[in-house]
Formats: sequence, C-alpha cells, structure tokens
Amino acid sequence: MRTDTPPPIRLSDYRPPAFLIEEVLLTFDLQPNTTRVKAKLAVRRNGDHSAPLRFNGERLTLISATIDGRVVDEGQRTVDAEFLTIPGVPDAFVLETEVEIDPENNKALEGLYMSGGRFCTQCEAEGFRKITYWPDRPDVLSRFTVRIEADKAFSRLLSNGNLIEAGELAGGRHYAVWNDPFPKPCYLFALVAGELDMLEDRLVTMSGRPVDLRIYVDPGMAPRATYAMDALKRSMLWDEGAFGREYDLDLFMIVAVRDFNFGAMENKGLNIFNSSLLLADPATATDADYERIESVIAHEYFHNWTGDRITCRDWFQLCLKEGLTVFRDQAFSADMRGEAVQRIKDVKALRARQFAEDQGPQAHPVRPSSYLKIDNFYTATIYEKGAEVIRMLRTLIGPQAFRAGMDLYFERWDGHATTVEEFIRCFAEASGQDLTHFFAWYEQAGTPRVRLKQTYDADARTLTLELEQQTLPTPGQPQKRPLPIPVTVGLLDHDGRPMSFQHDGQTVEETVIVLTQPQMTVTLTGVARDPAVSALRGFSAPVILSSDIEPRDRYVLLASDPDLFNRWEAGQTLARELILARAGGLPDEVGEERYAEALGRSLADQAADPAFKALLMALPSEPDLALVMKPAADPAAIHAARDALLTRLSVHLEDELRRLHMGLQDLGEYTPDAAGAGRRALRNAALELLAANPRSDNVELASGHFEAAINMTDAIGGLNALMQMGGEPYEQALMAFFERWKSEPLVIDKWFSVQARDPSETALGRVMGLTAHPAFEPKNPNRLRALVSTFANFNPARFHDPSGAGYQFLADQILAVDRFNPMTAARLIDPLDGWRRYRPELGALMKAQLERIAGTEGLSKNVLEKASRALAEEG
Repeated sequence: MRTDTPPPIRLSDYRPPAFLIEEVLLTFDLQPNTTRVKAKLAVRRNGDHSAPLRFNGERLTLISATIDGRVVDEGQRTVDAEFLTIPGVPDAFVLETEVEIDPENNKALEGLYMSGGRFCTQCEAEGFRKITYWPDRPDVLSRFTVRIEADKAFSRLLSNGNLIEAGELAGGRHYAVWNDPFPKPCYLFALVAGELDMLEDRLVTMSGRPVDLRIYVDPGMAPRATYAMDALKRSMLWDEGAFGREYDLDLFMIVAVRDFNFGAMENKGLNIFNSSLLLADPATATDADYERIESVIAHEYFHNWTGDRITCRDWFQLCLKEGLTVFRDQAFSADMRGEAVQRIKDVKALRARQFAEDQGPQAHPVRPSSYLKIDNFYTATIYEKGAEVIRMLRTLIGPQAFRAGMDLYFERWDGHATTVEEFIRCFAEASGQDLTHFFAWYEQAGTPRVRLKQTYDADARTLTLELEQQTLPTPGQPQKRPLPIPVTVGLLDHDGRPMSFQHDGQTVEETVIVLTQPQMTVTLTGVARDPAVSALRGFSAPVILSSDIEPRDRYVLLASDPDLFNRWEAGQTLARELILARAGGLPDEVGEERYAEALGRSLADQAADPAFKALLMALPSEPDLALVMKPAADPAAIHAARDALLTRLSVHLEDELRRLHMGLQDLGEYTPDAAGAGRRALRNAALELLAANPRSDNVELASGHFEAAINMTDAIGGLNALMQMGGEPYEQALMAFFERWKSEPLVIDKWFSVQARDPSETALGRVMGLTAHPAFEPKNPNRLRALVSTFANFNPARFHDPSGAGYQFLADQILAVDRFNPMTAARLIDPLDGWRRYRPELGALMKAQLERIAGTEGLSKNVLEKASRALAEEG
C-alpha cells in the first residue's frame, strides 16, 4: 500500500481565518476553454499581523495580481499547486487578481465547468478555489457582486441575489451584473450561463412581499418543471408556518443540469439541481421520482435559513446545516405524504445506509474530528443520523421548547458562521434543561444497541422493564459513553387493545423512558394484564433494539399496534428471523405459513392505507439482512432464503394479490399525490410478489401490466416483475423500453438500473457488457450510478460472485473514474467497506481489491482516504 498519505485536517487545530473579505467584485469573461476571472477583494487582516496572505487556488493560471493597484510580481509571490502566498501585506488592502481556467475540460464537475453546452458551478465543499484565489473556508463571509460577460448564444446569465444591470456588448456579446446583499461563504457562490427555458411563477410571503420564482431547464422541458414549482411554493409556505421563516430576496431561482455530482445545491437564491431531481411528468418519472423531487426541493429551499443565512464555522460542523435541514425536510414530507409512511421510509433509508456505515471502517461521529477530504464526509451519518439526533432533541425537550430554541438560534446567529455547541446551547436556554450529556450523540460514532427485558407481576399488576445499552468500538473510539436514549413505550393486550398504565405519577397509554445509564430498570404500575410491549415507537432513537418479546406478541403488534411504525417493524422482525433461520439451515416452515397468513389479513384490511400495505409487503432487503447475519454474512444463502419466503408468500397469497392488482388498476388521470402514489405502490408490490412464482400466467400478467402502462411508475413496475422472472418476455420488454425512450437520458438511466438489479446468474456479464453500450456515459454521474453503483449496492448475490469478478469490476470502475472525477469515484468504494462482515473467502477477495486501489500511484486524496480507512485496523 502507498505510504504517502497526506496529513489529516483536525477539528482541534481550528484557528480563525487570518484574513476576511468583506466585499468582492468578480468579473467573468466566459469562454469554453479560456475563461478569464477577475477578482477585486476588499481584504482585512483578522489577527496575526505577521501572517502572510495565503489563499487557496487549484488548476488556475495566474495572469496578474495587484495590491492597492501595485503589481505583485513573481518575486513577491509564491504560486504552487494549492496556494497563492504573498508575504508582508498590509492590514487592510484591495487585492486584484486575474486567472484563466478551462471549464470545458473540467470533468471533475467542481468549480466552473460545462454541462450540455452551458456553464455551471459547484463550489461545495472546496470548488471555489478552482475558480479564483480565495480563503476557501466557510467562516469567511462576503458580499458578492458578479459581472458575467458571454456570447449571446449563452442567453441566460445567472448568479446569486438580485439582477442589478444587464446590457449589450460589442462582438455579439452581452453582460449581466448580480448583487447578493447577504454575506455568504464562497461555497454558496453560483453561476450558470447558457440557453435555457424558464418556468415562472410568483408567491406572496406571510408579510405580503411578492417573490418571483423561476425554474430554468433544457429547451422544451419547462412543462416538466411544473411539479417542482408546485413543491417549491408548498415548501416556502410550510417553512413560514412551521418555523416562521420567510424568504428574504425578491427572486428565487432553480437551474436543472444533467452533469452534477450531487443531487442539488442550495446556493443562495440560485439552487442548482441534478435534472433527475427536478424534471417530471407521468410518462417519464415514477412516483418515487416525484416524491424525491418534492423532498429535495424542500431540502434545498430550507437551507436558505439553515445553511445560508446561518452557516458552518468549519466543515466539521457540516451536520449543523445538513442534519438540521434533513430533519426539516422529513417533517415537511411527513405533512405532505403521511407521517407513518414517511417515517418508515426514512428509517429504512437510515438503516440501509447509515447503520451499515456505523458498522464498518468508515464509521465516524455526526461531527467528525478529522478528515483528509471533506467531500468524503457527505455521508448518511452527517445527514440522516444528524436528523435523528435533532428528532431526539425535540422528543426530550418537547415541541414548544424545541420551537423556542429554533427561534433563538435564528435570532442569535443570523448572518454568522457557528458551531454545533452554539446550536445546542440555544435549546438548553430555551428549555431550561442541562443538555451536556446529549452532546455525546455528536461526538461518538456507532449505533447503540439497546436490550429490553420484560417481567410481568400479575399479583402486583406491574410490568418491570430492564434496559441495557451498549455501543461497540469504532475506529479511533474503543471506549464508549452511555447516551441519553428516548425509548417510547406503549402496551397492548393480547386482543390488540391499547392498555393504560401509570408512569411517573401519570395514567397514560404511552410514555417516553429516557435510558441514560448502561443499565436501568423501570416499573410501570396499574398494568391490568400481561401485555404485548410496543417499544421504540416511531423509532424514537437511532438504535438497534432487541428484546425477549415472544413471536405471538409480535403478531399482536403486526395486527393491531396503533403506532404504524411498530406495526411495520413487527412484520419486518418476523420476516427477518424466518429468512435468517432458513439461511442458517434451520427453516421454520410453520412459522413461514403463519407469517403468510398474518400478512394476508393485513392486506385484506380495507381501512389500511395502500401505501402502508405496500411497505408491509416488502421483505427486509438482502443488504440489510447481511448486516445482522452471524457469524458472517453469506450473500448466496441470504438470497436463496429470501427467495424461498417470497415464493411461499406468492403462492399462499395469490388470490389476494391478484385481487389487489385488478382492483387497484389506475383508470383515471394520473396524480402524483400521496393517495394516487399509494394505490400504484400497492398494485406494483402485488405484481412483484406474484413474480416470485414465475408461472406462465404470472409472466403473462407482468407482460400485460408493462404493455398497458400509461405512466412510468407502472412501466417500471412491470419491467421489474419481468426482470425477476427473466426469459424472452423480459428481453423483449427491455428492447421495447429502450427503443421508446432512447432519446430521454433520465429514462435510460432507469433502463440501466433495472438491468443492474437483475438477479440471474448472468447479471455480472450483462452489467460488464453494458459498460460498452453506446448509451453508457461514464463521465455522467447519473449514468454511472445507475449501472455501476446500483449493481454493487443492490444486487448482492451477483456482486458477491465467489470468483471475485464483481469486486474486480467495481475496482476497475473506481480507478477509471478517479482519473477525472475523484468525488464520484470515492463514493463507489462503499460496497467494499464491509469486507470484514462477509465469509472469509469473500472478505479476502474484497480486501485484495481495496489494497489494489490504495496501492495505485496517482490516486486522488478522495479515493485514497476512503480506501485507506476501509483497510485500517479495527478499533
């Protein structure tokens, strides 16, 4: 392995910036290969009077530099691959620089680059240093004025803030000048120039101020931005009602681009979106696409206050904006889509991504203490676990105190860069509670494991709950502190009726027990009968809960728990135990039949939400099962056992599944709302379960479903069902799908993704062959993720081929992509992280590919850090 690993950046080494920039004028002369950027900066010293000016700058050709109009020649400055250094500068001065950059050949998609013939920027986290020389850190906040000059072929010239001037120039060129009145860090800078269509609307804020709303898209695509505009307006109104936050500029803009490393970016007043998360109509987008668009639109808009107006002091505080904003967008989605269904989806995503992260070599605290490349810490721990921590905070102090704490945070820190400590201090003041111990959730990595034991005393009518918590060692943290863990508990009798009981002097049907010690005992009184315990309701803490609850009690919860999350959780637990028993060679066929009967009763419940029933039907995924299989995960055994249970369910529930499929046929106009999406979700789930029994009539049903589809949700549902069964009908459907949609890049991404999930034994060969398909574009992150990432993350039985060919294929892709896009390449490493969890022979093959990656000369910092962490010693 290479030994030339660069030194990490540490939170403990934080120092305030040596220089601040109060005002900046940027002038862009846009040319595809020779863009000139002039920067005029009002700089003042912020501390050490002897410190030289040292600004970040990468891949820049310096043309000139002056201080207060005097030329800084080559003998008075030092320029290397990462910095411009000028010693002996005054305490306050104007620095002017001119640099040249090459946007067209910037395939890393950081800084200023070209996408689809348009100029575009992505500056978070450290992309601005590829545009001009600057102290590229989030605690330097400046007021930006931006002048953009370009050929008229680039008809839209956009940047942050308000348009203050525009006009014609000689030689068929034009210009626009933008001013952002709010100080911001450079990572929020944005520029877009090109030919774009515009969808326009207007919203009046709660104070009566009109705001113009504009969404810019590829020519001809404006109708597909209609839903995004609707979601934006709903987000703006929701934030006013839920958090009292009103938009602050006269104009809010969103631009869709095809080539983008992230999903979207919250640049002040000018959000830039991956087109896959903005464009939708029923023919080309699934219900999941609509739901994701709604969520991401809200997320990026909510950043206006939690990220833009208040930003991070340093990148270690990333959860301060991302975890908080995910919490806010999840609350919005719960109001739009239904609280229980949204909570289940959020927890599924958390467990799939973040729990796996916490159990591997990439485990890190919600607020990390060191990094090599901050790009690698845009993780599920920062985002999803960060949101869960804030959700727990709200549970512990109550909704009113939480809102008061948020109001205090907005009042105190508006216009500043701050820290997690200051954020938590606002809630301590608002609630009057000591939150010192709560802060450990930010500093300690790993998923806590909570063990619950119950003892019922019929004579005393008491229920004693013994709780234990343990967090296993993670890299760099062998010893763990106990955490404050809110465990929401309710009781049901064995007929499924909620039971009242006494706790803390109150008669209740539900209570929150806060586990603060390694072990704790709680006694509930006035418990009339031996109950079924419903614990961790609503997933009240991001922990792994195990208990001594009997299967009969889980069936009570599955049938009757008023907490729909725990009703779903009971079904997942029963299915997980059945699959793992079969994978371990001890199938419980009686239990499998009982589970099928219980699921059938749930599906026949006419009062249940179709979206909830669709979630009940989905068995735990193979990657989720691999996380809990002991002593080591066996992907082949998991796949076979899960397939066996699916087949049993398909046969047992065939009549009910066919009834659902027929009865839920969408004959009316497509609507993307929660009700319509829920009906389609249940219908497609019924078809997918029927496909687990590949009889000829089920093949015909799936083919008919695919051919009759009048929206993309049903088309993909039919294609997925055919993919499960394989054979000629599937191949014909694939060809028909491609021919119909080959001119639609976002739809062809779905075509690649379906094939990447193919469970047949020929899947690896198919995926490798598709990398040579004319439509495969490895330099487009969407296309790369659709094929390569989907295969490695969501087709474990074929990715973990005993030959190791799947691992070698992934490593080949990582090394190829790293040459032009290190950020995307680093994210492809994750499927190899868990090599210690798998059977030794598989783990050795995975480790060998990680060693091959880490040992490659010329590797980016992004990939080197991820590969090195994956190989590091445990503990």
